[in-house]
Amino acid sequence: MSNKNVFLKKYFLMTRSEENYLKTIFHLGGGDSKSITTNAIAEQMETKPSSVTDMAKKLSEKGLVDYVRYQGISLTDAGVKTALSIIRKHRLWEVFLVEKLDFSWDEVHEVAEQLEHIKSEKLIDKIDELLEFPKYDPHGDPIPTKDGKFQERDEKLLSEMAINSKGICVGVKDSSVPFLKFLDKNKIALGNTITIIDKEDFDNSLRIQMEGKEMRISHQIASNLYVKKND
Repeated sequence: MSNKNVFLKKYFLMTRSEENYLKTIFHLGGGDSKSITTNAIAEQMETKPSSVTDMAKKLSEKGLVDYVRYQGISLTDAGVKTALSIIRKHRLWEVFLVEKLDFSWDEVHEVAEQLEHIKSEKLIDKIDELLEFPKYDPHGDPIPTKDGKFQERDEKLLSEMAINSKGICVGVKDSSVPFLKFLDKNKIALGNTITIIDKEDFDNSLRIQMEGKEMRISHQIASNLYVKKND
């Protein structure tokens, strides 16, 4: 059996829980194959470290993670490939829900969490084509291509920008429902041009100008908005 067929066999036999573990390990590792502790995974997935250990052993048997007791868990090349495939599905479904079914950006995550486990690669390829191969999801996160590559861009947090600098809002670090609803309420959206007018020394809050309107935002908000510098 070819390596490709071995990978496909392992992938299609995966459970939803196994896929969620791979995705979590990938995100905790910052997108690479560095080792993650069982405690960190357990905290993220709201489960017990012993449950993480049990899952690590199962995923190791499938060749998707490397697990050494007391040394943590890291993704193998096959594990990274599988995680990227799941993330691609999730983010494409989010775009589809917003663009084709009129969902708001604070509604799509939970639905996409369910849809990402559909196995049909043909279906997701058709959706990608229908959406004209989007590079980013509704929250500004990059969508992996079919071969696992991301669209690179120079971005930084709004809180890291200097006074009098200007940037275009391109993403959110916090994609929780309360934060996204806050942004909607204050008409802060991807694509808005934001200029930093002043920064308060006491609490690092910012006075900004956006779409011709001035407002003050907290350091917490600024630390969860990604901007692309606009020279």
